[in-house]
Amino acid sequence: MKKYRILDLFSGCGGLSYGFINEGFDVPLGIDIDASAMKSFKFNHPDSNVITGDISEITLKQINSALGKSKIDIVVGGPPCQGFSISGPRNFDDPRNKLYVSFIKIVDKLRPKAFVIENVPGLTGLYNGEVKDAIIRRFSQIGYSVNYKVLIAADYGVPQLRRRVFFVGLRSKNKLFEFPRSILHSDNYITTKEAIGDLPSLENGIWGSPSLYIQNGNLTKYQKKCRRGSKNLHNHIGTNHTEKTRHIISLVPEGGNYKNLPKKYITTRNFHVAWTRFHGDKPSPTIDTGHRHHFHYTYNRVPTVRESARLQSFPDSFIFFGNKAEQYAQVGNAVPPLLAKAIANKLKEYL
Repeated sequence: MKKYRILDLFSGCGGLSYGFINEGFDVPLGIDIDASAMKSFKFNHPDSNVITGDISEITLKQINSALGKSKIDIVVGGPPCQGFSISGPRNFDDPRNKLYVSFIKIVDKLRPKAFVIENVPGLTGLYNGEVKDAIIRRFSQIGYSVNYKVLIAADYGVPQLRRRVFFVGLRSKNKLFEFPRSILHSDNYITTKEAIGDLPSLENGIWGSPSLYIQNGNLTKYQKKCRRGSKNLHNHIGTNHTEKTRHIISLVPEGGNYKNLPKKYITTRNFHVAWTRFHGDKPSPTIDTGHRHHFHYTYNRVPTVRESARLQSFPDSFIFFGNKAEQYAQVGNAVPPLLAKAIANKLKEYL
């Protein structure tokens, strides 16, 4: 059976391509400007080459050299869209949109069978949908039929209510990609407790890493899957909060937020996700890049990098490098591998 090859642009630590790997795809090359993310990518994608740098300055010659004899079947990635929010869709070639333009140029040069783009759902409504329409139009002009959809990660086995838009293009005017159906629904979503309830509490001090798992015979199916292939627990280091911060967290009930605090504390952080405590019996809210606004459903601390990774559906064998802030950013910016795997599985039907 043929192994299809992926080029991962704006790869970060590689959550999107890791999901494709788990569906049997090869990833000969990943590209990102973040050096620490690329260290994580290389460790967890040992068979891949990497290029660290600004994609708008990387030449096709460099890409082809890194690819060697590998012919790319699919280009995937999440190019940033900040420029569009300023310049508008009619200024697609504005320098602030150079990363999106670079993605399109690489697709045009390599002519893969398909491409996948991931972004925040707000992109679809930007300028009354004109940005979304402009992206589809640009890819249509180079010969791709494009479909898009906002997906909820929890529908695909990820213990997180993350919403992201995906654009999938096919190098065929006669076909339009149909997104994979949900495998779970709100009544049987995987919960935060089912995902991270087996991990050490860190309440009695700040543990180092790696540390041994706490042996627990009552592991959930999801926890067993996360532990598979990993003997030690990496990236599970607690945060040493101030006593005041721990006290304020302790006042927030499970599933609550800043609105549940006494008046004297409400104004310390009064925006909609401030002081949010996970609910153990529900999927987590969207894992961010480490802004420290979300807290464990039981313990008075922010989730560790490993807990965040579990909630993003990374296995424990996937190790993150860099300082702790960089690790949080890598996890928060990633596409959940299980969601990526579902897209990869469906995409096979079109290749």
